[in-house]
Amino acid sequence: MEARLELKLSQKLIMTPQLQQAIKLLQLSRLELSQTLAQELVENPVLEEVTPDTAEGSSEEESETGSMAENGPAAETTVELPAEADGERELKTEFDQIGTRWDEYIDEMNDGRDYGTLEPSEDDRPSYDQTLTRQPTLGDHLMWQLRLSTSDDAVLAAGEVIIGNIDDDGYLRSDIEEMARVAGGSFKDMQYALTLIQNFDPIGVGARDLKECLLIQIRYLDLEGSLVEKIVQNHLPDLEKRKYQNIAKVLNVTQQDVMEASTFIIHELEPKPGRPFNSSDTHYVVPDVYVVKVEDRYVIQLNEEGFPRVRINPYYRKILSQKESLDKTTREYIEERLRSAQWLIKGMDQRNKTIYKVAESIVKFQTEFLEQGITRLKPMVLKDVAEDISMHESTVSRVTTNKHIHTPQGIFPLKFFFTTGFTTAGTGTEVSSLTVKDAIQKMIREEESSAPLKDQQIVDALKAVGLDIARRTVAKYREELRIPPTSVRKRMG
Repeated sequence: MEARLELKLSQKLIMTPQLQQAIKLLQLSRLELSQTLAQELVENPVLEEVTPDTAEGSSEEESETGSMAENGPAAETTVELPAEADGERELKTEFDQIGTRWDEYIDEMNDGRDYGTLEPSEDDRPSYDQTLTRQPTLGDHLMWQLRLSTSDDAVLAAGEVIIGNIDDDGYLRSDIEEMARVAGGSFKDMQYALTLIQNFDPIGVGARDLKECLLIQIRYLDLEGSLVEKIVQNHLPDLEKRKYQNIAKVLNVTQQDVMEASTFIIHELEPKPGRPFNSSDTHYVVPDVYVVKVEDRYVIQLNEEGFPRVRINPYYRKILSQKESLDKTTREYIEERLRSAQWLIKGMDQRNKTIYKVAESIVKFQTEFLEQGITRLKPMVLKDVAEDISMHESTVSRVTTNKHIHTPQGIFPLKFFFTTGFTTAGTGTEVSSLTVKDAIQKMIREEESSAPLKDQQIVDALKAVGLDIARRTVAKYREELRIPPTSVRKRMG
């Protein structure tokens, strides 16, 4: 054991805080980016939002600066910032290293872009439907009934716990014994509160499973002891698989009686009693990129509506130009805030340019899709775009996360265009898996309800148009599309 000094030469990649911020900006959604910019405007006094008033004031200031420059070189100001560390200077990134002439940087900076942008609209007032009152939720509706049904504080507390554990479909997903233990109440109060709630509107709410939900509705309709109750009580799996003959044989009734009872169960009973209270609010998708066809080519426009346009406040430029009158602490603080503001603006510029490049590459690869729709979507992976724009796949992945593009075929997530594919047997062209799914969905939509297509029949139909796909692949795609199997799709005739 001894203490000694050793020199070791090694290479390692160091991500500076500025680079980390730029990478973070790439993957932010529109809402997250808007919140980040708003927060920076609050925390960094050097940044200011560009408004018509500030833009006019900036023009006047530039004219004054120009007249001062004509009088002599005294108007020129150079601000020196501390040198960067060796590791940061040697780091090769996609972003330029920070400059040392703040006045030149501000003079060259402009608020526009060298590519298409969409200017924010003047009227940002919310629409009329956004000012309407909130609709009552299922929990609100149940609590209102609970307060009308009992005045016992213990039962009210137990009922509140139960209602809090009822999901949007109206089912109680927690064990009442566990709820009683956690809430510190008695099991008896919890059981009584559950009995009350299961008699509330909507009928069937508070059930623990589908069978209990349907049986509650059957009792409410005075159908106890009927064929409907017997089927729900003991033969739900056979009913799901449409095995009417098996049910008829066990219950010693005709198949016609079973079919009539099953029709009542399917059409008159509600498997999800909380459905009417589910939120029906429309969530609008705001695209980050617009693709517009102008004559015979597609033009890409970035959507900057809703983002505050930021710049460096000219006031601090004047202060820093008079650094002789500033104490060291003030000067260092302003320089640090200026540095942070510059990196934010550079990061925003780099983000927009990267999104533009990725969108431009996607448009180049998917021109046929833009012209003819889903049937002409080409298989594409992140590597294709990354090689086309000379960037890393991880950068493309970050850019395409939580972002949407508006095309002549509709609005799609940028991730939508990255899919696997198949090669057609006849022409050898590649077809996207989404195109195959669309074909499967169309076949099933047009099938005869009395004789739905089997997976093998779909395989044969696809093979007839040159797509040789295994039956298990068709089954997998059908499940991903949430299309039930043939036995379930077959309607009662």
